[in-house]
Parts: sequence; structure tokens; C-alpha cells
Amino acid sequence: MAWNEPGGNNKDPWGGGNRNNDGPPDLDELLRKMQQKLNGLFGGRGADPETSSGGGSFPWSLVLIVLAVLYGLWGFYQVNANESAVVLRLGKYHETVTSGLHWNPPLVDHVTKVNMTEVRTERTTGQMLTEDANIVEVVLTVQWHINDAESFVLRVREPLKSLQEATDSALRHVVGSLTFNGVISQNRTQVSADTQVRLQQYLDLYQTGIRIDTVNLSDAKAPREVQDAFDDVTKAREDEVRLQNEAQAYANQVIPVARGQAQRMIEEAEAYKARVVESARGEASRFSQLLTEFQRAPEVTRERMYLDAVQDVMSNTSKVMVDVEGGNNMMYLPLDKLAQESATQASQARQVSPQVIDDITQRVINQLRTEVANSRRSRDVR
Repeated sequence: MAWNEPGGNNKDPWGGGNRNNDGPPDLDELLRKMQQKLNGLFGGRGADPETSSGGGSFPWSLVLIVLAVLYGLWGFYQVNANESAVVLRLGKYHETVTSGLHWNPPLVDHVTKVNMTEVRTERTTGQMLTEDANIVEVVLTVQWHINDAESFVLRVREPLKSLQEATDSALRHVVGSLTFNGVISQNRTQVSADTQVRLQQYLDLYQTGIRIDTVNLSDAKAPREVQDAFDDVTKAREDEVRLQNEAQAYANQVIPVARGQAQRMIEEAEAYKARVVESARGEASRFSQLLTEFQRAPEVTRERMYLDAVQDVMSNTSKVMVDVEGGNNMMYLPLDKLAQESATQASQARQVSPQVIDDITQRVINQLRTEVANSRRSRDVR
């Protein structure tokens, strides 16, 4: 039942039972009751409504204390070990703090936390013109981290966009100073190294607070429109390199052999030369000595020279002519035939007894004696 309905006894829920039912509740009285409740809550004595009806003040000091406590708690913040915090006071740079618990006045200072150890990756791709007027499609990956929080937050408005534009500029400068083959195959490492150096120079000049860790040339190829023709050219170059390697391997195999043969022929020629020269010197020395002996005893030397010459000639023949003294007939001994027969007999019978050898010797002697006797008889008859 509402307080102002019939039967409600006109009891004012705000404590104003002695008031007229025509007016609204008294705001001052409501504030005094709230003050009493707050004082009781914080240990203070409640004011007597009878004595305080004449007036009172709201506890603004308590409200200010509560607000001050909340404001102080609001100002605490934690900076992790891998972070740095840039503090702006009234919009102006104040300081850079490292890891730990810090406090700054809220609404006065603005704190921006930056991760200093996180390695981030930026990827760029595009078609670029090389030094020999060819177009190459390049994919580059850049890994970087923040090394200066103040510069990263305050010096550049959009550091990531600046990084992208600086990467593209450095890459185009490096690619434009190399040939097409150098970019795609021969100088890929050089492209990455030169791009990293030039990119870091740009970022330091812009004061971005970014440090480049690595630059990797992920891919470099011809555009899709000419990829088939480029593959044919690449295959032809690979075949050229393969054939050159095979030719070089064959040359490495043949040249040492030829050099060895040439050296052997040179050494044989040198040996022949030395042998001929030494032989000529020996013949000349022998002739000089023979000349000296000939001058001393011409007849004896001439006869000795004749005998030596006949001996040399006859030693190279397999036939023997025997001159019978006082006769015109000469006896011929076919030593080659005898040697052949001896070889045949030896092949037929590997082992010949000494008796057989003596028998053959006796036969030869008897035949020689018979022929000599016949020669003497014929001479006597004449």
C-alpha cells in the first residue's frame, strides 16, 4: 500500500511524517541521512537529526580522499622484461622506462609500451628492372626488431610503412645495379647483403628505431609471361655448363697422358743422343789408336784388320766354308741344317742320352776325315 493512498496513514517514507502531504521530500534531510550512514560506516558519530535540522555540509573531503586513492591506484602499471615504455607528459616526451613496476599520474602522462625483443618479419615482392634492361620478379623477406623505443614511437608517424617503402627502395637500387643472371643465380647472396646495408642506412637516416636482423632473397625469377622461354634458356645454359665440365674432365684425363708420353719420348731421344755421341767418340778414339798402330807396323795392322773384318762378317752367317790346303775344292758345312735337325730331335726326345751324342759326334768326325782323304787323293791323281 502506497504511503499516500487511503489507509496509509500518510507516512512519508523519507521520514517526514509531520510534513504536509502536499510538498516533495526535503533534499537537505535526505543528504543528512546519507551523511550519517557514511559516518557510521567509517566509524564517525552520526549527527542528531534534531540538532542538525538547522543545516550541515556534505563530506567532500571523504569523496576527495576516495578519488585520490583511486587516482593513485590508476597510475600504477607493469613493464615486462622484454618491453620498454615511452612516457609522454602533457604530450611531450618525458622519459623511457624499462622493466618493473612504475607509476605515472594518469591523464597527465601517457605511457606507450613497446616490445623490444620480438623479431618481426616483413615481406615485399615486385617486378624490377635490372642493369641489362630485363625484368625480374623478386620476393624479399626482412626480419627486424626495435632497438630504440623513443624513435620508434615519436620520430616517425608510421614506422612500418616507412620500413616497407625503404625496403622497396633499397631492393630496387641493388637489383638495378646487377644483371639478370646475377640476380637470379650468381649474386643472390650479394643482393641480400647489399640490400640489408642500404636498408639499414635508410632506417637510421629516418630515425625509425628499427634494427635489421637478416635479409633473405626468397625467390628471384622471370615474370610469368616469359617463364617458358626463360626455362629454355636456363636449360641451354645448364647444358653448356655440363658440356664444358665434361670437356674439362676429358682434357684433365688426356693432357697428363700426352705430357707423360712426350716426356718419355724426350728422355728416349736424349738417351739415344747420348748413346750415339758416346759411340761416335769411342769409334773415333779407337780409330785414332788404330792409326797410331798402323803407322808403327802397317803390314801387321793391315792383316789384323782383315782378319777382324772377316770374323765380323762370318760370325753373322750360318754357313761354314772349309778351304783344303793345296786343293781347289772347298768343304761346306751346313750348320743351320744341323742345328735344325738337332732342334727337331730335341723336340722329339726331350732327353737324349750321352751315348747318342757321342755317336753323332763320331759320325761327323768320320765324315770330315773321309772328305779330307778324298780331297787328297784327287789332288795326288792330278
